[in-house]
Amino acid sequence: MEAPPVTMMPVTGGTINMMEYLLQGSVLDQSLESLLHRLRGLCDNMEPETFVDHELVFLLKGQQASPFVLRARRALDKGGLPWHLRYLGQPEIGDKSRHALVRNCVDIATSDNLTDFLVEMGFRMDHEFVAKGHVFRKGIMKIVVYKIFRILMPGNTDSIEPLSLSYLVELNVVAPAGQDVVSDDMRNFAEQLKPLVHLEKIDPKRLM
Repeated sequence: MEAPPVTMMPVTGGTINMMEYLLQGSVLDQSLESLLHRLRGLCDNMEPETFVDHELVFLLKGQQASPFVLRARRALDKGGLPWHLRYLGQPEIGDKSRHALVRNCVDIATSDNLTDFLVEMGFRMDHEFVAKGHVFRKGIMKIVVYKIFRILMPGNTDSIEPLSLSYLVELNVVAPAGQDVVSDDMRNFAEQLKPLVHLEKIDPKRLM
């Protein structure tokens, strides 16, 4: 899946701060086809895009309490696409008027030597995985349904096994800061997917 680059628009004194609005859920394997059928009817594209991606998560430990995290991702099923480097900020979950989790998001296309560059910068690879799934779009909303695979031999993306018996489902929008109205549209769309999947504003700290 080629992650779309974040659009940086010039404004007085700098650039627009882009935010990711996110709702998450999961479905068991046996419910996948029902969910895909529902999404085909609700979304703009009749047939979803498919993707097989390899993602590596890098950490840079410093004096701060938590390490700095960057994600490097490349497509395994499509040749010639660039690596993508992604930074996700700390989620802003305290505002109960927002129906989605909100966090800073920077996504850029890079050259093929991205991982070597990160290591030279002092980053350490923490873990890697393969993600396989489908991408739907509804206006500015992106719906991703995918399964995560554990890599059995480090660096060998042909040697993998499913991490669980379910698929992750993510509904997200990347928009300039302050566009909280998009979370209302996301909530309305998520309601149409019930009871097949319940998309929620999940605090990642609860899962740690």
